[in-house]
Amino acid sequence: MTAPKSQAVDEPTDPDVDLRVPAQRQRSCRAQGPIVTVVALGGGIGASARYGASLLWPASAGAFPWTTLWINAVGCAVIGVFMVVITDVWAAHRLVRPFFGTGVLGGFTTFSTYAVDVQKLVDAGHPGTGLEYLAATLLAALAAVWLAVTVTCRVLAWRQG
Repeated sequence: MTAPKSQAVDEPTDPDVDLRVPAQRQRSCRAQGPIVTVVALGGGIGASARYGASLLWPASAGAFPWTTLWINAVGCAVIGVFMVVITDVWAAHRLVRPFFGTGVLGGFTTFSTYAVDVQKLVDAGHPGTGLEYLAATLLAALAAVWLAVTVTCRVLAWRQG
C-alpha cells in the first residue's frame, strides 16, 4: 500500500491570492467580513422562520416530527430552485448566495434538530418511528432538491424555447 501524496507546502489554496504577500493577505481577510455578516444575518432570519414553524406546528412527544421533515424538504427544494436561478439565469451580487443560500436556507433547514428528533424517538421507546423518520427525511430532502432542480431547469428551457 502506498502513502497518499501530500500537497506541496507552497501550493496556494486560492491561485488569485498569494498569502505570502502581506497586502494580499490583509485584503483576503477584509473580504471575509461582509460574507460572514450576511451569513449571520441570513442564518438568524432562517432560524427564526424555522422556530416560528415549530411553534405553529409542534410535534408531541413520541410522535413523528412532521414539521421538521417538511421544513427540511421545503428548504431543500428552495435551495434547488435558488442554485439553478443564480447559476443559469441571474448574475447575482456576490453576497446573495452566502446570505440566502448559506444563511437563510442554512438556518431554516435543520439537520441538527433532525438528529435530535431521531435520538428523542429512540430514547422514548419508539425506535421504529425514529428509523422511519431518519429514512423519510433523507429521501424527502434528496427528492425535493432533485425535483426542484429538474422542474426549474425545464421551466427555464420552456421559457427560452
